[in-house]
Amino acid sequence: MVEQKRGSPLEAGLTQNWGMTIPFHDRSLADSRELIAELPALGYTDAWSAEVNGADGLLPLAMAAEWTEGIRLGSAIIPVYTRGPGLLAMSAATLADLAPGRFVLGIGSSSPVIVERWNAGTFAKPYARTRDTLRFLRAALAGEKVSEKYETFEVKGFKLERAPRVAPKIVLAALRPRMLHLAAEEADGAITNWLAPEDVRKVRAEVGPGTELIARLFVCVSENAEQVRQLARWMIASYLTVPVYAAFHDWLGRGEVLRPMHEAWAARDRETALKSIPDEVVDALVIHGDAATCRARIQEYIDNGLDTPVLAPIPGGEIPLTQAVRDLAPRA
Repeated sequence: MVEQKRGSPLEAGLTQNWGMTIPFHDRSLADSRELIAELPALGYTDAWSAEVNGADGLLPLAMAAEWTEGIRLGSAIIPVYTRGPGLLAMSAATLADLAPGRFVLGIGSSSPVIVERWNAGTFAKPYARTRDTLRFLRAALAGEKVSEKYETFEVKGFKLERAPRVAPKIVLAALRPRMLHLAAEEADGAITNWLAPEDVRKVRAEVGPGTELIARLFVCVSENAEQVRQLARWMIASYLTVPVYAAFHDWLGRGEVLRPMHEAWAARDRETALKSIPDEVVDALVIHGDAATCRARIQEYIDNGLDTPVLAPIPGGEIPLTQAVRDLAPRA
């Protein structure tokens, strides 16, 4: 367990955080405006973007900064390989200037598919690249001129033309002990993903009590369990066969129960891979049921040590997504 010098998130009231993923899966960013603007009134404290193959991770936050007041805005996450260090610092400074004290920069290594297949990068030394980017950003966003040779890149004489008045907090995507320790020791928090409520205790033990722990939680407001499980199996197989997530669930103790899925997926037998995912694994990793059941399940994550749940409503249930966002809100 990592010892911390900072105050506990519990003491700071961080367990009252309740986040939403933006923009919404069933509409464009432009069409998300009204619902994003409604989030603070519903009781949501946070809006977090994602960056995979839909909207980029920063523009939705820039728009949300104009469409909302008071709500915290975070990226979960911006890959450290797909933007150069200087460009990443400029983007973060711009968002921090638009929403002083409200923007949280979430960065992480992402995956070989996103970095190499889709963005023509090289996915090498993910831990070191994330650490080096974090250290560079700390200096650059503080307004320092940076000339430094890091393990994974070198920067010569970079200085922001306009450093933000309030430097953003920086949080790291972290799944296993080494990255979780880095998040606890040098960043302002850790972002995790694809875990069950009982898994939170194991993750919390690695970061200690003084580090904010954030997690995106996939939710489907639907009482049609079989329909939800069918959809969720595709999502689980797509994510958990990625090496970093496979290793994460090995560490969490699901290695054996997920082995048949991995073997079938590697053999390109998608149908068998999906069928081999047990219902109990689906139900552990994807929240579903009526809205009250879903909110109670989210509370289990908080009770086990999660500071900031970031909900990601899944389209496909009998409840329209707009209504699901409202029904899942703290003030519902």
